[in-house]
Amino acid sequence: MPRLSTFNLFSCAIIFLLTACGTPQSGFRVVNRSDGMIGVQAIKGAKELDARELAVTECKKTGRSSAAISEAKTTHNDQFPMIYIYQCVR
Repeated sequence: MPRLSTFNLFSCAIIFLLTACGTPQSGFRVVNRSDGMIGVQAIKGAKELDARELAVTECKKTGRSSAAISEAKTTHNDQFPMIYIYQCVR
């Protein structure tokens, strides 16, 4: 069985720490709106950067390469009190 080098162990530790610092995907809900915009509902305390990553992933499914934030607002939903609205761009 091959042993992991120190570099590989260090790399794995860094990757684990970086993914642990973000908001888990269960803290978001992606909504495709009828006007072509992408809505990302987020839990309280979620980072906008994490919401943007999900919007970019959703935009790539439609052939667009990026997402630009259009609006951020609070909602009356107790589970997802924030919504970020993105527009897909090339």
